[in-house]
Amino acid sequence: MISVHDLELRVGARVLMAGATFQVADGDKVGLVGRNGAGKTTLTKILAGEGGDPTAGTITRRGTIGYLPQDPRSGDPEQSARDRILSARGLDEVYRTLRRSEVEMGSEDDAVRDRAMNRYARADSELHAGGGYAAASEAARIAASLGLPDRVLEQPLGTLSGGQRRRIELARILFLGADTLLLDEPTNHLDADSIVWLRNFLMSYKGGVVVISHDVVLLEDVVNKVLHLDANRAEIDVYNMGWRKYLEQRETDERRRKRERSNAERKASTLMAQADKMRAKATKATAAQNMARRAEKMLAGLENERAADRVAKIDFPTPAPVGKTPLMAEGLSKSYGSLEIFTDVDLAIDRGSRVVILGLNGAGKTTLLRILGGLDKSDTGEIRPGHGLKLGYYAQEHETLDLGRSVLENMQSAAPSLTDTQARSVLGAFLFSGDDAHKPSHVLSGGEKTRLALATLIVSQANVLLLDEPTNNLDPASREEVLSAIRSYEGAIVLVTHDEGAVEALQPDRVLILPDGVEDLWTAEYQELISLA
Repeated sequence: MISVHDLELRVGARVLMAGATFQVADGDKVGLVGRNGAGKTTLTKILAGEGGDPTAGTITRRGTIGYLPQDPRSGDPEQSARDRILSARGLDEVYRTLRRSEVEMGSEDDAVRDRAMNRYARADSELHAGGGYAAASEAARIAASLGLPDRVLEQPLGTLSGGQRRRIELARILFLGADTLLLDEPTNHLDADSIVWLRNFLMSYKGGVVVISHDVVLLEDVVNKVLHLDANRAEIDVYNMGWRKYLEQRETDERRRKRERSNAERKASTLMAQADKMRAKATKATAAQNMARRAEKMLAGLENERAADRVAKIDFPTPAPVGKTPLMAEGLSKSYGSLEIFTDVDLAIDRGSRVVILGLNGAGKTTLLRILGGLDKSDTGEIRPGHGLKLGYYAQEHETLDLGRSVLENMQSAAPSLTDTQARSVLGAFLFSGDDAHKPSHVLSGGEKTRLALATLIVSQANVLLLDEPTNNLDPASREEVLSAIRSYEGAIVLVTHDEGAVEALQPDRVLILPDGVEDLWTAEYQELISLA
């Protein structure tokens, strides 16, 4: 269980929340909601004990906590995916000890053999304490339910795609069997079947759950309690109810606030008018002053109306002039060791063309975009830039951002010709105003990193955009801004996404299917493959 009392969180001079008091008990399925940048990710890190200490207040934790961050990058790249999952219970080391002891028990040296037998007995006890030999099967079942077959589990983490790495971390957290789960956007990179399985898993979970998600269906099916982080009031509102009732109650509360404020403003206005009349008479000056104070107190005691959440205005750049075919690729292939990702991929991106890349997780979609964007090299084939090519690359894991720099420094690096005032103006449109421009990029939430990465795109004059899951981590209003920008952009777009709405906005003319590299004209029949990819 997690108990929070009078919590205050600050980022620099900005107060994210103050006076927050709530608890997460067994059986609580809590939806943590609020606009991008409101502090949801910061709060979950603090709750998990990984984000430092709060500015004020107390957090009491009982039992184990399983925390899935929004951008997990944990684990040794040489470690197998299976061992990474098993490490949640410390069983990866136990299995290694058992295998090593089995070999040494065959030694002709009595001392070596005796030590190995003792070590084997201890490891066997640890194995049974962690679930016995059935634990590995349990881990494999969870992984398979999240779209990770056995062949993937045998691969080193370094050979996996970003989507596969995230699934591995989710499987690891679920396998842990913690008393409380803290999950930040757990459905990112999951296909439709895996999302259904995860919803059912969370619904039946015995412990507490706190989930940040923009998946409305997951919130409707799972959540029985809502914490709304109001960035305008820097407060947390606690709703002990399911998602639909929360939405209804929040609107009821807002109508009440407006009605109370309207009534109070009317009464206060009458009092102030009377006070102004009485001030003219010296004998009534004190009474007038008291009446004015009463009016001010009446207004000060009101709850503020919910201010409309600001949304970044996103317009992709006007593309620079370019030739007929700005980007061509021939004979591209990529392998990691003996694992072949894709082979012999040809692609021609014409001016203004719109291409969507489809394929199962691990088929190489992100890898292909990284090769096209110049971040990775292919094993064979070549990239041929056309006349006037200006690439803009939005990376799924935000690799184009330098996390060691501030928000403003990232913008200035992306567009050195911008003055400080111009860079701040663009950042302001993306909701990085004032001191937020100096925030270190590594402390940004996933949604804020998305906004910053998109901000660097709009000053690029790119005529070919490579977009890898551009709607991940965005609240509904910000997502709609990105979809609108995709619809109106006049340059060429190559898109990788699980978001059916993003493909509808793109209106692709062609599709590339990986790992086979088959290119085809887009038809509605391909639409149903998007959520499965």
